Amino acid sequence: MKLVTLRRRRIDAGLPGLVGVARVDRRTARLVTRIRPGDIAVLDHVDVDRASAEALVDAQVGAVVNASPSISGRYPNLGPEILAAAGIPILDEVGTEVFGAIKDGTRVRLDGDTLYAGEQVVATGVAQTAETVAARLLDAKAGMSAQMEAFAATTIAFMKRERALLLDGVGVPEIGTTMAGRHVLVVVRGYDHDADLVALRHYIREYKPVLVGVDAGADTLLDAGYRPDLVVGDPEAMSGEALRCAAEVVVRVAPDGEPTGLQRVQDLGADPVVFPTAGTSEDVAMLLADEGGAALIVAAGTRATLLEFLDEGAAMASAVLTRLRLGGKLVDATAVSRLHRARISAAALSVLVLAALVAAVATLAVTNAGRSYLGQLTDWWTDIVSWVRGLFS
Repeated sequence: MKLVTLRRRRIDAGLPGLVGVARVDRRTARLVTRIRPGDIAVLDHVDVDRASAEALVDAQVGAVVNASPSISGRYPNLGPEILAAAGIPILDEVGTEVFGAIKDGTRVRLDGDTLYAGEQVVATGVAQTAETVAARLLDAKAGMSAQMEAFAATTIAFMKRERALLLDGVGVPEIGTTMAGRHVLVVVRGYDHDADLVALRHYIREYKPVLVGVDAGADTLLDAGYRPDLVVGDPEAMSGEALRCAAEVVVRVAPDGEPTGLQRVQDLGADPVVFPTAGTSEDVAMLLADEGGAALIVAAGTRATLLEFLDEGAAMASAVLTRLRLGGKLVDATAVSRLHRARISAAALSVLVLAALVAAVATLAVTNAGRSYLGQLTDWWTDIVSWVRGLFS
């Protein structure tokens, strides 16, 4: 995540507040792909999670206007604190009417708890500050036990619905990307994804894993200089470049839903594979790798702590059960990078040994005693070679 200082323009007439172009979308993941520096994001996101907040900060958003509460109190979600720390104003609970009152691309002004389009008030809500965010998060800690109970119920419901998929792989579509016996690197634009990819650069160069971009993770791979072998998830959350350059595209859809963005993929000349499941795009990528016979699945940018899993809400059950299915085959990118840094390859070790021998010979050659010792070693080596040749003559 990049913390940035944003230029905040004021209205020419001298009215107070922040001015920017409104980018309007109920889905945060889709919205961040269109935001330009200084834009005002208008979204509908209960309990803004860490990954979404970091994506908004990286996009250099000017302010966030949320139709729903950014902190509902169910649990201490991580996103609002990140936005507040970056100095990004948050206007909360303005109501869904805002989507009918503002069109995407409209120039708006945010002043305190009020959003204006020209001189017209289009929405009012709760203006969050670093202090109010901290207080709400403190209160939200009391909701942890209730959230865990809800997780248990969601897990049981998900197991009943996706039992065949999780236990036997029923419903996983066939894909053309070869994964059998190979390492697979699954990249999600989430928690510390940039740092994960930087730390894995030596691992990627040595093992050449299958590169899988999940939703906006496809663009994360492109930004890091890699071409994804497979992109998975919602095409609307990926750039056209990511969809065009990927060797294969898998679109995740709800079991009873219509594929979103399928036409977009086809218009770009790709022939996508459809994967119906109630799981997340991240789960789809991991299940594809597992069914494809991957020797190891490395996850970059994914959740690791209890709070990060809680940040996903209902999707947490899917994520946890998928990880239980994969077992020891799934490894976190941080662990892989640490182990890889600690390991010296055979080639590197050989070079080190050779360098040490050359240095030793050079040191011996500059002294009389050393030259005499080298002469003895040469005679000794000649005798050994002659004896070995005699054995096979």
